[in-house]
Amino acid sequence: MQGSPNSPFVLDRRRFFHKTKMGLGAAACAALGLQSKASRAIPIGHFPARAKRVIFLFMAGAPSQLDLFDYKPDLSKQFRRPLPKSISMGQRVTAMTQGKDQLVAPSKYKFSRQGSSGIFLSELLPHLSSVVDDLCFIYSTNTDAINHDPGKTLICTGSQIPGKASLGAWLSYGLGRMNQNLPDFIVLNSAFWTGDSDNVQALYSRLWGSGFLPSKHQGVAFQPTGDPVLYLSNPRGVDRASRRAMLELVTKLHRDEALQYGDPEIETTIAQQEMAFRMQASVPELTDLSGEPEHIFELYGPEARKKGSFARNCLLARRMIERDVRFVQLFHRGWDHHRGLPKKLPGQAYDVDQASAALITDLKQRGLLDDTVVVFAGEFGRTTYCQGELTSTNYGRDHHPRCFTIWLAGGGVRGGMTYGRTDDYCYNVVENPVHVRDLNATILHLLGINHDQLTFPFMGLDQKLTGVEEAHVIRSIL
Repeated sequence: MQGSPNSPFVLDRRRFFHKTKMGLGAAACAALGLQSKASRAIPIGHFPARAKRVIFLFMAGAPSQLDLFDYKPDLSKQFRRPLPKSISMGQRVTAMTQGKDQLVAPSKYKFSRQGSSGIFLSELLPHLSSVVDDLCFIYSTNTDAINHDPGKTLICTGSQIPGKASLGAWLSYGLGRMNQNLPDFIVLNSAFWTGDSDNVQALYSRLWGSGFLPSKHQGVAFQPTGDPVLYLSNPRGVDRASRRAMLELVTKLHRDEALQYGDPEIETTIAQQEMAFRMQASVPELTDLSGEPEHIFELYGPEARKKGSFARNCLLARRMIERDVRFVQLFHRGWDHHRGLPKKLPGQAYDVDQASAALITDLKQRGLLDDTVVVFAGEFGRTTYCQGELTSTNYGRDHHPRCFTIWLAGGGVRGGMTYGRTDDYCYNVVENPVHVRDLNATILHLLGINHDQLTFPFMGLDQKLTGVEEAHVIRSIL
């Protein structure tokens, strides 16, 4: 609400409150009390935390679990055969393959056992194979959404309906900031990818938004070129002392406004402007990789020297974790392989394989993996049956929400293990299903938060990241 105390609008409002006497005034006081309660984060977790920080590697578009992680050696015998009705069971499919033949397309890629744990991995992931004993693979992940937008929204915010708070925002709200000079939730989007440039969905800021939580908890997206954060640099002719003087004046005006109107978002604005001023010094130091030794660039691979690459973002994520940023989320697009998967998937694997493995290795050698959870996931999986042309060397796969593979590492997660199982067609979960609600509940648990107790009152409901349906911590992987 804008305007001076003497404006007609404010005076009319006061006359209105005066005429309504105590009734509406009491309701307003109650609402302010609710806002005050809602604005308070829990000062510490609900129980001792195993982790302090999270890096979420989000593969937007949905990688094919069948070609990367979930090995089905006998599926080659079913090549071009219809998917049995006993397996498909009339499950929902997208409009792209509805009413069409569901012909089985086995993976063309070789799998082999890796590490002392003997976990099968695709030949497309040679670097990840080197750290397989640090990883926990969940083959039985499933979701409710069958299309990209609701799928990404669900795994990032706990709901298919836009407008809810994201996982990073919940952690910021619930646990607070560890580094006062950097945001506690940072987002890094890949500026380019190798796998597919034709069939790519947009990413929306609501995927890292704060929803109904105070806006100070939303993710801050870093840019690959220019200022890492928009408008971080001072305009020409404005030095740091001048900027400080301007900020002090603006802060004074905001505090006067906050006293007048009691709007908690005004306090958020003050805090964010102060943060932006501090970031003018902290962010350039954070994103300057000139001090990184040559062996670190070799670890992350040649793409790490390219601004906006997934590899460079992984290296930046490690630097952020070193500086106690609470939650870092990387988005890498190009995984939506409806056709020509064998031509596109190797490029995507090249983008993320070495960099993901390097991130695990780098965190581990610095003693940071023990209290940092790393998550690798897409929004859903891909179908066993083919979409488009089918040969032994060419096929595509449609969206599949009923089962897909994710992996986790560090932060109290057991390495060198697999959890859950799919059927012989990699189409249904047959053992230990894990809904995305369970994944989010488990991440919160690792950071010392009971997902049922981290709530925020909004629209007559105590909102939770895991929603109103039952969610379970995956204790077997801890």
